[in-house]
Order: sequence, then structure tokens, then C-alpha cells
Amino acid sequence: MVTPASTVANAELNSQVIPVSYDRSHLKTRMVHLGFGAFHRAHQALFTHLVAERGDSDWGQCVVKLFSGMDEIEALRRQDHLYSVVEKGADGTHSRLIGVVTEAMHPRLDGIDAVLEKLAEPQVAIVSLTITEKGYCADPASGRLDAGNAMIQQDLASPARPVSAIGYLVQALKLRKERGLAPFSILSCDNVPENGRVARQVVLDFARRLDEELAAWIAEQVTFPSTMVDRIVPAATADTMAEIADLLGVADPCGIACEPFRQWVIEDHFVAGRPQWELAGAELVADVRPFEEMKLRMLNGSHSFLAYLGYLGGYRHIDETMADEHYRRAALALMTREQAPTLDMPAGVDLNAYAESLLARFANPELKHKTWQIAMDGSQKLPQRFLQSVRCHLAAGTDFSHLALGIAGWMRYVHGTDEQGQPIEVKDPLAGRLQAICQRHGLNVSVVPELLAVEPVFGTDLAANPRFVAAVTAAYQQLLTLGARAAVAAL
Repeated sequence: MVTPASTVANAELNSQVIPVSYDRSHLKTRMVHLGFGAFHRAHQALFTHLVAERGDSDWGQCVVKLFSGMDEIEALRRQDHLYSVVEKGADGTHSRLIGVVTEAMHPRLDGIDAVLEKLAEPQVAIVSLTITEKGYCADPASGRLDAGNAMIQQDLASPARPVSAIGYLVQALKLRKERGLAPFSILSCDNVPENGRVARQVVLDFARRLDEELAAWIAEQVTFPSTMVDRIVPAATADTMAEIADLLGVADPCGIACEPFRQWVIEDHFVAGRPQWELAGAELVADVRPFEEMKLRMLNGSHSFLAYLGYLGGYRHIDETMADEHYRRAALALMTREQAPTLDMPAGVDLNAYAESLLARFANPELKHKTWQIAMDGSQKLPQRFLQSVRCHLAAGTDFSHLALGIAGWMRYVHGTDEQGQPIEVKDPLAGRLQAICQRHGLNVSVVPELLAVEPVFGTDLAANPRFVAAVTAAYQQLLTLGARAAVAAL
């Protein structure tokens, strides 16, 4: 007789692990989530799990990975769709099992048609997304569908065999319309400003290229709530996985570690119901935009600042960077003096207190959040995290020296070599274009105008603004002359 391998589903776990407390057989697959990444596991799925623990909820999730991650889907199936979340903070470490996932799929395991049929099932009321900025296939400058995107071109040519998340959504909605089924809501959970509006725009742009009648039905019937999500979830490393196995008493290839803090602000606009996420601490609001901008500029913006300049300065993790008092002071000044003044927040929101809380979270020594990980996909992130604030300062005639150094740090980083001459693995959708520019100029300030002319990142206005060009050029020269650490200290 073959003994099944031990998993979190059948092993005797360590006593401190919080088990699933509800009847999982009561769950129905009422949500499909595209993107079973670390963040979803530690955030949206956890919120839905807590709702099931605290109320009479039948909201289960089918998780789908469209590209990589086939091994994770197979592992999740082997352990009855259970996985662990480990919260690591100053007051200790807490582990729990998450039981809200009911099914797991991958096109290469199950076929494209099976994934589409799952999205078209009548009881599916929400399709949620963590597909990263680039997964929306949107032009960063206009927010419209990038019709030149290779995946979009392929999906428009063969809409019944989609590859992109946008192609899957439109084809699934087409099936529901043809079958007389109610639509679902599309819930974006990515760090994209007005992420619901962006999702709506690219879905409608795609649908209009196929079928005007379908596009009209989607525009009238489907809702696209915006959300603001916040939790620091570093990418899992071998050390992380070994620690999780030690805490649980068994290996969990789908386990994830994160900080204790979590926040979810959701626009309450759903066509077919939703879980009572407020039971788990989510904030349901009429307008998410102020909270989105606060998080993108203060948290994500300072994170990117620390990532580029920290990596160049030789720091491989955010907590190491924060241990350098010059970087800590610079991050606080960036948030309070250059980002906070560009925000228009509801009464009662204390941005100085928010900034101080972010410093404490960044300094958490348990997380080991890699600067390299945060530095990824910068061409997609700079417009929201830095450039909108810069535009506010240019209009007001106010100082933006920290933002300028952050932008210069990105330019120096995408050159592809660090300050010791070692190669940097630059992960970015525009990496080829950016590095070709850098190679033409070498480490010289002459690179700045050509990088500023990359319209998908900077639009057309910033490259034409002499004050902006001068500020970034001076900051870039300072990085070349002093190095990242001294340039940050000079702020």
C-alpha cells in the first residue's frame, strides 16, 4: 500500500497553526480569481477566508494561473486546495491555514475551453484580478488598450483561444451573453490608479474590436469596482519556504509569509453580490481614488525610491536600506514633503501618521523584501508613483528634489550595471528599449533626454519641461559623481 505524501491537508500540524474552522463543503465557487500569486494568497483570499470564519458565507474561489505557475496549481490540488499564510511582525509570528479556495486551474493542465467554461458558470458572480500592471495590456500614457501588444493581437485574431487575461474576460462574457446568463463583476486588485476604470476601458476597447453589440452589453451590464490593496508580501525564497515548513511541521509549496498589516478599500458596486468583506476589516466606500493615490504615492512611491537607490547603494533588502538613517530620513521627507501635499484626502486621514506607520513597516526585519523585486517593471510603475506628483509640483512651482532623485535612480538602475560594475537583471516590459538607449550613451547625463522621450512612461509634457529635465539631469549627474548612498545623504 502506498502512503500518500504528507501535506497540509493530511499531516498533523504544529499546535500553534490556526486551522480552518468552517465547513468547507458549504463553499460554492462564486468567485474566479485570475492570478494565484503571493499577494492574492496573503490578501484577497485571506479576507474571504476570514469572512467564512466570522459569518455564514458560501463564497469559495477557483484560482487560475494563465502563464507560469503550473507546478503551484498541481501542488495546491494535491493538498486539497489548502495553503498557509504566515504573518511575521514585531510581536511574533502567526500561522494559519486558508480554506476558501475550492478549485485551481491552468490552461496547460485543463485546456483553454475548461477555463472559459468555469468563468461562464452561472453561479460565478465576481472575477477578480491580480495580473500586475502589464497584464492589462494598456498603454500607460493613455490608459487605452494597447492594440500593438502581441497577446492582444493574437487574441483579436483568435478570440475563442485567448492568451491574455483581457481576452479571457471578454470571451467569457460573450459566452454568458449568448447563453442568457447574468454577467459577473470584474474586480481589479492591482496597484493601478483607478484600477476598475482601467479594467473597464481595456475590456470595452477589446470587445469593440470584436463585436459592438457585445461591447454595449458589457458597458451596460458589467461593473468594474475599483480597489486599493495594501500588504507587504515579499516573494518567497528557499529560506522562507524552509521557515514555513518548520512552523507548520510539513512543507507547503503554496505557503506565503507577509507582514501583519493589511488594508482593503473597495468601491461597493457589484452586480451579483459579494462576500461581506467588511466582517474581515475591509472598507466599502463610494470612491476609492483618494486612498489609491495615497497608497501609490506614499507607500509605493517611497518603496520604489528605496528600491532603486537602495539597490544601487548595495542594499539587497528594504529593511537593510531603512537601517541607513539617510535613506530613512529621505523616505520620510519624500512622503511628507513631496507626496502628501499632492493628495486630496477625506477629513480625518492623518498623512503624517500614515508616513510614520510606513517607515515602521518598511523596517520590519522579518520580511526580507528584496529591493530587486520592488524595482521590477519600473516603466509601468513610475507614472503613478512619481510622475503625477511631479506634475503637481511643476504646476505649483514647488520642490520635488526627492522625486527627481528617485527618477534618476530608475534611469541609473535600468542601465543594467550597479555601482561596482556588476550586472543587474532588469525585469521590465521595456527593458530592451531602455537598455538600448543606455548603451548608446553609456554612464553619461546625455542619456537623460532620450530616456525622458520614452512616451509610454513620461508622456510628451515632461520631456518638454525645462525645469523637470534640469532637475532629473542634475540628480543623475549626482548619482554618477557621488554614488547612490552619498546622493541620498546629500538630500
